Amino acid sequence: MIEEMDNPPPSESGRWLVLVASLPTEDPAARMRGLRTLEALGAAVLREGVYLVPETAATRQGLEYLADYISKGSGSAQVLAVVPVSEAQQLAFRKMFDRSARYTELLKVVDSLKVGYGIADPSAVLRVLHKKRHDFEAISALDFFTSDLQERVRTSLAEAEAAVHKLLFPAQAQASGAPDQPMRRRVWATRKPAWADRLACAWLIRRFADPEGTVVWLDKSHEVHPDSVGFAFGGARFSNSATKVTFEVMLQHFGLATNNALVKIGAIVHYLEAHDTPVAEAAGVQTLLQGAARRSTSDDELLAEAEKTFDLLYEAYFEAPTA
Repeated sequence: MIEEMDNPPPSESGRWLVLVASLPTEDPAARMRGLRTLEALGAAVLREGVYLVPETAATRQGLEYLADYISKGSGSAQVLAVVPVSEAQQLAFRKMFDRSARYTELLKVVDSLKVGYGIADPSAVLRVLHKKRHDFEAISALDFFTSDLQERVRTSLAEAEAAVHKLLFPAQAQASGAPDQPMRRRVWATRKPAWADRLACAWLIRRFADPEGTVVWLDKSHEVHPDSVGFAFGGARFSNSATKVTFEVMLQHFGLATNNALVKIGAIVHYLEAHDTPVAEAAGVQTLLQGAARRSTSDDELLAEAEKTFDLLYEAYFEAPTA
């Protein structure tokens, strides 16, 4: 049964929306924009020009916007509400949105990473987990029907992340013994200009301490938000000590000062900031960072370039534990 959507009913279980559209062929950009919008909404293709989604407030709004966009161009589109005529048709529709195969594959990857605990570089495992969490969020964002499998993947990811964080930060607690505030999925703020210590700290945060965190670069006149974690400037949560640059202070705080590869990078950063004890590789790193600074049009772009340098250094210095 198909109804015109002059007065759309409220979203309810078992109802579906269909977009019947003739996408413009003479405007490839507009056509591609329409197809990408349908993909972003998680629509299934019933046949060419006919697209199906479960009815929710978000899918209704998205399809109506898209239909209006297509109609204002050189195409035509209608949004229809659909009620399956039988239980078999309802099940057939739901099967088109079954994400279980993708969840199962994701679960296999997350479980397989456990083999590397204590053997592989924990930061490398954490990077893979970070990517798999983004994959999970992308799948679940378009999963209209909750399932036990979805919750199993969510739980497995959380447990894996917790286990790897314990490997990375065995001594994360403050030396004073005071409980530390959570350092995950935070906003990390530092001052401009971006140079060796600040860039290295941002790399350390994004690769080791808080891969899902956000780094922001503030002008000197801007106040640091109280919920942010400041680093590498006077008065910040993490800043220089009498003998260490902020990168080295953060290594100590997060229990990473026993990681020889990071300690070697810390010595380079220390020299580039303090110019005291020479380090052979420092001149080359300085040249790379200066070149990145000239090429970059923003601090975020500079950080992306600097991360490549620090990644290469880390891979060169890292020695896997022997069995």
